[in-house]
Amino acid sequence: EVGGHSGVIEYDPAELVISLRAGCKLHQVQALLAQNGQMFGFEPPDFNQQATIGGMIASGLAGPRRAFAGSVRDFVLGVKMINGRGEIQKFGGKVIKNVAGFDVSRLMVGSLGTLGVILEASIKVIPICEFEQTLSFEHADPARHIRWINELGSRPYPITASIWVGGQSQLRLSGTEQGVREAVSRLGGEETVFDWQAIREQQHQFFDADSPLSRVAVPSTTPDIGVDSPQLIEWGGARRWLSGAADISALRQQVEILGGSVCAYRRHPASVSVFHPLPAAMLKLQRQIKSSFDPAGIFNRGRIYSGM
Repeated sequence: EVGGHSGVIEYDPAELVISLRAGCKLHQVQALLAQNGQMFGFEPPDFNQQATIGGMIASGLAGPRRAFAGSVRDFVLGVKMINGRGEIQKFGGKVIKNVAGFDVSRLMVGSLGTLGVILEASIKVIPICEFEQTLSFEHADPARHIRWINELGSRPYPITASIWVGGQSQLRLSGTEQGVREAVSRLGGEETVFDWQAIREQQHQFFDADSPLSRVAVPSTTPDIGVDSPQLIEWGGARRWLSGAADISALRQQVEILGGSVCAYRRHPASVSVFHPLPAAMLKLQRQIKSSFDPAGIFNRGRIYSGM
């Protein structure tokens, strides 16, 4: 438990970097950043104000802005951690620079605590946009949305989020007021108020608390995968949520052909592995990484892949 290991170590808004201990509550850090007109660019969920900075890095979860601003991994500059030998190790730093060899600090992102205990982190931040506007478009089927959003991606519009759900596409534009209004005039659509926080926190009605939820990651230009389950599509088509029971094994075979993967995200049978199985060569590499940090298998053994 590192919840008590909290506090901001260093934060100079002019440097666009914040260094803090892993037990800091995410919502408190975001409030501090907002006071200085800044934010985390990857828009992480804080799950009812329970998320911590260490958990944010270990889970690697990001919100609607991720496809347009970058992932958690793109913003982490350095970490301090305890490995499986009880050694305190420090990787990276507080500035953006070229580093020879592995960028171990970013390796911690998405590791789910299997490599060690994160103690501290230095993270890039970005300015909050001056103005935002959401546009709504009628797109009856997901295939049309996928084609449309990828066509928009080749044009210089200030897009910072997109989703398709229930036959409608929502597009968020962010930037200067003049730039956003000019984009609105070119794009058309209906100006609307949309709760992007509900998408980020998985509180939108699509995320039915009683239904199994699957997360599909595919190249953004992948056509509609043709499933019967209700879908929510975000990240310009690169992330597709499926609600309801599914044959995960068959879905994984189908998506793997398309160059993607499937996570049995929530409320699937215990017999179903949460994460998409890795090819033998990749699994061997994962085992070697795990062994180098945690040779005795102390941390979260089996959390991601069996036996690791």
